Amino acid sequence: MSKQETKTLAKLLADCLVTRGVRYIFGIPGAKIDGLFDALIDTPIRIILCRHEQNAVFMAAMVGRMTGKAGVVLVTSGPGVSNLVTGLLTATTEGDPVVALGGNVPRSMKLKESHQSTDNVRITEGATKWSVEASLAENVPEILENAFRKAESPRAGAVFVSIPQDLLLEKAVGETPIHPTRPVFGGAREETISNIASTISRAEKPILLLGMEASRPENTIAIRHLLEKHPLPVVSTYQAAGVISKALLPCFVGRVGLFKNQPGDQLLDEADCIMTVGFSPVEYDPEIWNARSPKMLIHIDYRQANLHNTYIPHLEGLGEISLTLNELAKRLPARKTLLNRKRIQKLQKSLEEIRELTETGQGSSSSSGGSQLVRPLWFIHELKKMMDETMIISCDVGTHYMWLARYLLSHEPHQLLFSNGQQTLGVALPWAMASRLIKPNARILSVSGDGGFLFSAMELETAVREKIPFVHCVWNDGSYDMVRQQQRIKYGRETAVALHPIDYVAFAKSFGAVGYRIGHPKELLPTFEEAFQQKRPVIIDVPIDYSDNRWLFEKAH
Repeated sequence: MSKQETKTLAKLLADCLVTRGVRYIFGIPGAKIDGLFDALIDTPIRIILCRHEQNAVFMAAMVGRMTGKAGVVLVTSGPGVSNLVTGLLTATTEGDPVVALGGNVPRSMKLKESHQSTDNVRITEGATKWSVEASLAENVPEILENAFRKAESPRAGAVFVSIPQDLLLEKAVGETPIHPTRPVFGGAREETISNIASTISRAEKPILLLGMEASRPENTIAIRHLLEKHPLPVVSTYQAAGVISKALLPCFVGRVGLFKNQPGDQLLDEADCIMTVGFSPVEYDPEIWNARSPKMLIHIDYRQANLHNTYIPHLEGLGEISLTLNELAKRLPARKTLLNRKRIQKLQKSLEEIRELTETGQGSSSSSGGSQLVRPLWFIHELKKMMDETMIISCDVGTHYMWLARYLLSHEPHQLLFSNGQQTLGVALPWAMASRLIKPNARILSVSGDGGFLFSAMELETAVREKIPFVHCVWNDGSYDMVRQQQRIKYGRETAVALHPIDYVAFAKSFGAVGYRIGHPKELLPTFEEAFQQKRPVIIDVPIDYSDNRWLFEKAH
């Protein structure tokens, strides 16, 4: 663009988003931001009109998680911005890159009482990595490029940019989009890597604890390479699901998180050296998993550890995780057998015994006298028959989340999707929609409880309108069960957890979606098969039997 050429800031902003490679924008328009919505009409960017701003952030966050490039949200002022906060907080905690753009009143009205006037920056700064309001048109390309860089740089998260209404109408004389460059990080220092290799080699019971950043594609490759050369026992948090390949299963002792009662927790207790890879304490409090005895802690991450009394690393390998691990693999001696193999096999057997209960009927209807309810392990057993390496499963928060996180194996990163830091209700359905946009040929399944479902169920209309097919299962027991279970453990009684029944089949049909209800556990697999043939969104009502929840909560910390 020559210096004589002029555009409104709205059109310049739209050009900046195109230059950034943005394919989708999620949001809801309004008067304070409609100039940018209008400018986007002349771009190839597809606007997904949502029914609630919070869900728009959930969708953008999943674009960020699946692609590594920030998803984009666009909303109007006042409640349009304030409705973002839960989504922004979730994205920042979970490490999902998001750039949120919000309108505001004209600059002349900023310090006055006016319709939808808010301090956008103060509202959002506690939920984001960075929050800023633009004041000059000439600075906006810089602000926007910095927003994307901050959102995407490790540890990724949400960034918010506030744009006053009048600024969108200003002429941007001679300003052009900034073409993005990818920052390059080096690995940890050679001396540090050598010390880490020596420490692991001297340890009698070293293990790996994989965290959220382990699931970045380049990091997954590096972890697998390391374990192929030097097999170590491994446990992972929920967000690191899928990092361990089928070939490396002999190393794997399951996922840990929330409650300390898993075989992997026993392994953590027994270890004398724990190397965390891309781990954040928000995934699983060190106060729970590392409370027993002093251990040698090694922290491999992009940034230094946030210290806890129970998480003070002796060594920190800081920098590009994949480069650090590749160098570490060169320094560790090659091994043909897994360290402490017999103990690892014993712990793996205890985990597998629970999964195998479905084979004997204990996880299906036959153990409860022909019950018409589906038990969690039976659901997992039948779902596994449908899974392939391309299927994406997004999971809401609740008791179902614990069942799936512990007992549904996956061997591809970002195949099982969890909210592990904030444990935010309502994420599963919007995540499924975004996953379908990014992976248009994959089968997409989302799962929620009947408590979390209505937090985002209004987006079913969005999915029907935008022709985004996926299958969503509602585990229906008439309560906020995860809360109920903990109330019973703590107080011996329950309060404020019972829900009124809903006809989910009629609910789905009222939106133009397809609805099914499971009348018997044996109907689950054929219903899955039929549901995935549909060209529209599908809701499956799964009446659930939670009588096996003792496996989740017994001996809980």
